[in-house]
Amino acid sequence: MFIRTVEKTHGVEWGNGKSYRLLTKNDNMGYTICHTIVYKGTESRLQYLNHLEACYCLSGTGKVISQDGCQEFIIKPGVLYVLNEHDAHYLIADKDSDLILVSVFNPPLNGDEKHVLSDNGFSQY
Repeated sequence: MFIRTVEKTHGVEWGNGKSYRLLTKNDNMGYTICHTIVYKGTESRLQYLNHLEACYCLSGTGKVISQDGCQEFIIKPGVLYVLNEHDAHYLIADKDSDLILVSVFNPPLNGDEKHVLSDNGFSQY
């Protein structure tokens, strides 16, 4: 058994937010759990080619939109969104407050991955 806190976890800046990797591959749990902050007013073009991700919203509001724009989901506290097909997507945080998520990755992250955001496609890892 062990305990780890956000305050004692090194956060990884990923461009439009910060990710605190509370569990990583080295913990041998088979998945990663992150406390993820998406900065207010940002739009991120993201895709996970090597991981599946589920995100549960704790606070803030925003939306997630499919790459082709055909699917759009409102994110607010109590909502879980799942990227179960390595989906390229837009993650948008509303302008009023940061979006706070619990993100779960499978297989687990090493812990040092970070997005490189640009206008030329979706940031991938």
